[in-house]
Amino acid sequence: MTIHPNFVGCDISKNTIDCYVLPQGQHLVIENTAQGVHDFVSGLTDRFVVFEATSVYDRFLRAALTRAGVPFARVNPRKAREFARAAGYLAKTDKVDAGMLAHMGAALRPQPTVEPSRDRQKLKDLLGRRRQLVDMRTAEKIRLHQTRDPSLRRDITSMIALLKRRIEKIEQTMRNLIKEIDEFKTLSNRLQSVPGIGPIIAACLIADMQELGTVNRRAIAALAGLAPLACDSGRIRRKRRIWGGRKQVRDMLYLAAVTAARSNSTFAAFYNRLIQNGKAPKTALIALARKILVTINAMSKQNCDFKQIQV
Repeated sequence: MTIHPNFVGCDISKNTIDCYVLPQGQHLVIENTAQGVHDFVSGLTDRFVVFEATSVYDRFLRAALTRAGVPFARVNPRKAREFARAAGYLAKTDKVDAGMLAHMGAALRPQPTVEPSRDRQKLKDLLGRRRQLVDMRTAEKIRLHQTRDPSLRRDITSMIALLKRRIEKIEQTMRNLIKEIDEFKTLSNRLQSVPGIGPIIAACLIADMQELGTVNRRAIAALAGLAPLACDSGRIRRKRRIWGGRKQVRDMLYLAAVTAARSNSTFAAFYNRLIQNGKAPKTALIALARKILVTINAMSKQNCDFKQIQV
């Protein structure tokens, strides 16, 4: 017999958190501070907390819930909004959203979110900062291409050089962190044995795909947004497309696929076979990215390198 806990929906803003408690239907507003959240969480017993993954403003709540051992689900905002429409929540206020999230938890019973370890979170933060710097460098390169004034070009060029140094410093910090932690070091070496995967892609997989080796091939592909989804109706059979998932992982695996397609490996043979069968290059690369991820997942399950894998 499974006893389901009562649910609490939390709508989080910068300064406050609206909370709606089921089954009592109680609504309260707490301060979004470490102390305010701690006082609220300390009174929760046999509760399951549901909130949207919308910003960094949930850090106090996540930390307090983890310390207290209270299960919670950090749900996709799009999924929450679609549930609200289906359930008839036409108005949108902080109080309404908190109630909607509580009822969503009671109706859908989402899987508890597993918080990353402190080291994995640090690696995620470093990767996030690297992405920001890379995006800024890309924007500056575009501006350089569009600018004719010599003085402005010199200014932009110096900014590009500065961003390059900052990116290199972040990458060195990431390498040092991975070397210091045996689990990360072993996993990084294993991942880099796969054609197309270098240190940065390996770091992304370590930080953002902690489910590797714990789920089946279909589930791991869906997590990365690389699973082809059906959209059929009656006799109509539409083309399968990928949708959703973790964009940062999908982007990195696409880059890995581009490199692997040019390598002397079974991945290149797989890509060329798809092209010969009439697949568009982008479609073939997405299929190859999915194959790389499935292979990595199998490697994690079998605790082996690429040359030893049996798929």
